[in-house]
Amino acid sequence: MKKKEFKVEGKLRLILVGNPNSGKSTLFNSLTGLNQRIGNFPGVTVEKKIGHVKINPSLHAEVIDLPGTYSLSPRSEDERVTFEYLSDNTRTDLPELIVVVADASNLKRNLLLATQLIDSEQPTVLVLNMMDIVERNKQSIDISELQKKLGIPVIPMNARLNKGTEELKKAITDYKYKEVPKFIEDHESKDALQNTIYRFDKIKDIIASTLTKKGESRTAKTTRRIDSVFTHPVWGFAIFLFILFLIFQAIFSWSSYPMEWIESGFLVLGNWLAETLPQGILNDLLVDGVLAGLGGIVIFVPQIAMLFMFIAILEDTGYLSRVSFLTDAVLKRFGLNGRSIIPLLGGAACAVPAIMSARTIPNKKERLLTIFVTPLISCSARIPVYTLLIALVIPAEKQFLSFNLQGIVMMALYLIGFLAAIVTALVMKYLIKSNERSHFIMELPIYRTPRWSNVGMTILNKTKVFLFEAGKIIIAVSIVLWVLSSYGPGDKMANIDAKYESEFANSNSDLGSINEQIATDKLEVSYAGHIGKFIEPAIRPLGFDWKIGIAIITSFAAREVFVGTMATLYAVGDEDNTEGIKAKMERATFSDTGKKVYTKATGYSLLIFYAFALQCMATVAIVVKETGGWKWPIIQLVYMGALAYFSSLLVYQIFS
Repeated sequence: MKKKEFKVEGKLRLILVGNPNSGKSTLFNSLTGLNQRIGNFPGVTVEKKIGHVKINPSLHAEVIDLPGTYSLSPRSEDERVTFEYLSDNTRTDLPELIVVVADASNLKRNLLLATQLIDSEQPTVLVLNMMDIVERNKQSIDISELQKKLGIPVIPMNARLNKGTEELKKAITDYKYKEVPKFIEDHESKDALQNTIYRFDKIKDIIASTLTKKGESRTAKTTRRIDSVFTHPVWGFAIFLFILFLIFQAIFSWSSYPMEWIESGFLVLGNWLAETLPQGILNDLLVDGVLAGLGGIVIFVPQIAMLFMFIAILEDTGYLSRVSFLTDAVLKRFGLNGRSIIPLLGGAACAVPAIMSARTIPNKKERLLTIFVTPLISCSARIPVYTLLIALVIPAEKQFLSFNLQGIVMMALYLIGFLAAIVTALVMKYLIKSNERSHFIMELPIYRTPRWSNVGMTILNKTKVFLFEAGKIIIAVSIVLWVLSSYGPGDKMANIDAKYESEFANSNSDLGSINEQIATDKLEVSYAGHIGKFIEPAIRPLGFDWKIGIAIITSFAAREVFVGTMATLYAVGDEDNTEGIKAKMERATFSDTGKKVYTKATGYSLLIFYAFALQCMATVAIVVKETGGWKWPIIQLVYMGALAYFSSLLVYQIFS
């Protein structure tokens, strides 16, 4: 890396660099607040965070949050991205200042990266984060001495409480680059390992002269006591399952009221639009197409936000690292390792970032197995499908040992997905040959109270991505579906109108029931009806009708589109717009037999189908990217499709 010119004026770029779990993302959120966006680095799937902050009235900074890395010797794709970004000298649009965020309670490990960046002759500021932990550990750091030893500004901070932010801004404003002697200049070797050992020796000397210990680490002692229970080979697993149980109970119980409000709000909005807009095609499109499809997915935002909230809390407290440690011995037997649990648990939110996180697994075979089985874990996109179907077959008031039975069934679906994933990994373990040895090394961070601002930011960002990414697909699919459902080949729809006009003239039947029958008959002869009828023979053995068949096809765009599709299909012809999708599905019948479609057998069959089927184009795309070709995505798609079909068939035969 070459020295970069640096001058503070007008605008600059701050590059946040640090070890994983150093609080770098917390500082990023503290500096930028809501003024940030998330994307990917060009050519790779690694997440890129960019934000903006005013350092002072005349100085504006663009902030880049790079992926966490332990050193400038990359071992994973995340670390390679950070290294290549820092090594790139082609960016000349803005002066750049590197802000190294270090965990002050673990200086030895964190100063390795800082000293490497100082030796690269790049403008650098060191932030000592988590100073509150240092104080609780009865330790103190001589900041001025450390600053003198390193030759760069050193700012003590507690990013979680936003302490030290103004001091950091002042240090950036006053920053003047100066060259300092290289750490290993007098001992530089061609052997990278020897250089690292010598660097650590010098870091030890610096720590010895700047860090004062006044007693036993209280935080470490508390962490050790908690870990004696949370990482216990028996109690640890019991606690983990109990936490999952509470999460799914809370998701069903706490979200019921906001979901009802959202559903009522969309019904009111739909009625208002239907009455306000002139009658015609545009009115039908907006009310029965766009609004019905969108309302069918927005209603589940409270549950999805809660799931992201719980995952963020577990990660922020340091508990997820314990789960990795706890499950390593078990997962090894199935061809995975402890690091695999992070993608598997992450898959409960979204398979795409979960699969990306498998890059931290150094063993190629274990990484491939993790990528292959992660989509079997039920993601947040399945929550709308699960919630709707569970509500159809299990009454909300039904209890089991004083617990909500709907929440228990939801947790069971997640456990079924996890069991399917590890059994699949066990089989694949013997099919994929590799002589590469497996290692599991992971640092367990101390326990901390959740950073609520971070949790809130995570909920906001993830929900926003879910809404806007899924929303775009749902609106597009809803419009296409509305067209396919509202029009048909030939003059069959006109014939239905004529038929019922003559029948209605000589009938005393209820107008509402006649209109409903007209809408049903028209839907069957529409383009959508023809498509559904074509595939119905293949899915009828599973208990599915042609409407479910259409929803299965459209949900290949994204699983949650299933609900939007059903909302659109059942909204077509509903002029009064007074019922929610659940009520309409409860009354649905097979056109040839008149029997109810959504029996317990069909409900359970459809739940199992969606638990196993790989119906997400984004997941397929990310697997292509991560595995470097189409071989494994195609095998994955065929395997999960077959597993879903035959499992669903078995379940339907058992319960029917």
